[in-house]
Amino acid sequence: MTVAVDVTVWRARGAPLVPATGSGALSGHTVAVKDLYAVAGFAVGAGVRSYPEHREPETRHAAVVATLLGAGAEITGIAQTDEFAYSISGGNGRFGMPVNPAAPERVPGGSSSGPPVPVGRGGGALGLGDRTRGGDRGARAD
Repeated sequence: MTVAVDVTVWRARGAPLVPATGSGALSGHTVAVKDLYAVAGFAVGAGVRSYPEHREPETRHAAVVATLLGAGAEITGIAQTDEFAYSISGGNGRFGMPVNPAAPERVPGGSSSGPPVPVGRGGGALGLGDRTRGGDRGARAD
């Protein structure tokens, strides 16, 4: 099922976009996945508007995505990142800046600015980001 999309936050959104593949500690929870991780059936966009048009859809999930799905989480959407995760502000020149729900006058984060916004809005339990180039202060994605 496709739902309305705030393009400053989401590249793709569903209810769910990808259902859980198992059950466990995360059953009933949703996750927003940064657009650098492979989600089967979708091309990685890396925050660049035309990039997914020139790439094949991923054939399998990134290991961390597969682990979350296997633990019962559903992917609610693929969240925006700034172009190639290169900025420390989280603003994307093509899609705009997601609004920080806790402090609208402040930036929502580094290049992983898309995933935490739905969590802060109460629209998801988890936001999967990464630490690239040193702009984000989250966990490193291996």
